[in-house]
Amino acid sequence: MKKYPREIKNINYRFDKYINYNDKNLINLSSNDYLGLSTKKDLVDEFLETGKNYFFSSASARLLSGTETVYNDLELLISQIFNKERTLLYNTGYQCNLGVISALNEKGDVVFSDKLNHASIIDGMRLSSGDFYRYRHLDYENLEDLLIKHRNNYRNALIVSESVFSMDGDCADIKKLVELKNKYNCKLMIDEAHAFMAVDDDFGGGISKGLDVDIVTATFGKALASFGAFVTASEETIIQLINKSRSFIFSTAIPPINIAWTYWLLTQKAELIMAQKAKLFKNIADTHLYLKQSNINTTSVTQIIPIILKDTELTERVCEQLQSLGYFVLPIRPPTVPEGSSRIRISLTAETTLEDIKPLLDNIFDELKLAI
Repeated sequence: MKKYPREIKNINYRFDKYINYNDKNLINLSSNDYLGLSTKKDLVDEFLETGKNYFFSSASARLLSGTETVYNDLELLISQIFNKERTLLYNTGYQCNLGVISALNEKGDVVFSDKLNHASIIDGMRLSSGDFYRYRHLDYENLEDLLIKHRNNYRNALIVSESVFSMDGDCADIKKLVELKNKYNCKLMIDEAHAFMAVDDDFGGGISKGLDVDIVTATFGKALASFGAFVTASEETIIQLINKSRSFIFSTAIPPINIAWTYWLLTQKAELIMAQKAKLFKNIADTHLYLKQSNINTTSVTQIIPIILKDTELTERVCEQLQSLGYFVLPIRPPTVPEGSSRIRISLTAETTLEDIKPLLDNIFDELKLAI
C-alpha cells in the first residue's frame, strides 16, 4: 500500500495564542486567525447576549427555500466595502473560487492564472469548459507573452491571481495586472483570502481596493474568525453565478448564526478589528526587521513567512524539534507545495509578538545552521 505521510493532528483546545496538543500548551504558528479573534470567548459571549435568535442550520440551498434578511444585509455590506454592484456568499473559499471560475470560464473562453495560485483556482479551471494557461509566479513578462500569443483566440479572457500568496507570503503587483487586463481586453479576478481584514490599509477591501479589479473573492474564515466566503463583482457577473455556479446552487447555505456573527463583527466591532490589525502590523514589521538584521532573506512581506528547507524529512524533523520547544508548527510538503520546496510556514497573528518567536528563529538559523 502506498504510504501517505500526512495525517490530521488531533488537538485538545485553543486559547489566546496557544494550542493544546499532546497535553502541552504550544504557541500556535499554524493558524490563519490573523487578528486573534477566534479564541476570544468574551467576544462570543457578547454576541450571544445580543438577544437575537438565529438558527444553527439553514437546512437547504438558498435557491431552494429563499434567503433570510441577514444574508442580504451581509452581501450589501461587502458590496459597499469593495465598492462593487453586488455580492454573493459561498460556504467556503474553496467552493467560492471553484464555483466562480468553473461557471465563468465557458467554452471559447480562457483563464490566465499565476502558477502558485491556490488549489481552488486550479480546480475551478480544470472543471470549466474553457481553456487555461498558467504563467510563472509573479512573472508579468511571461503573462504578457501568453496574452500576446493566445488572447485573440478566445471570446472572453480572465486573469486570476491571489493578492497575498498563501504559502510564500509575497504579493501580486495588482497595478501591473490591471494594466495588462486593460491592454489585452481581459477581466481581472483577485483572491483576497489572506489580505481581507488582515493586511489591507483600511477597513476591508483587500489590497486591491480602489483599483480596477472586476471580481474579488475572499473568505471570512481567516482574519475575521468566522465561516464562509464571498465573491463581489458586477450585477451581471453575480446573476450569472447564481444561475450557473454549481457549488453555490447545490450547497446547503451557511447557518444563519454564522452569517449574523460575521455581520455583527463588521458592523459592531470595527474598532476592535482595527486595533487588532494595528497589533498585527507591528508584529509583521518587527519580525521582518529581525529577519533582515539577521541576514535572513525571504520573499515574504506579510504575516506569512515560509522557512524553506527543501528536504521533506528534514522539515518534519525540525517541526518535531520546534514542537518540543513549545511551538505548534507543521511541515508543509508536496503536493501542497512543489517538490523540493518543503517548508515551515510561520503564520503571524495579532497576538504573536517577535519576542514569542525569536527563540524559534534563533533555533533554526543559529543552532541548526539552516537557511531559507
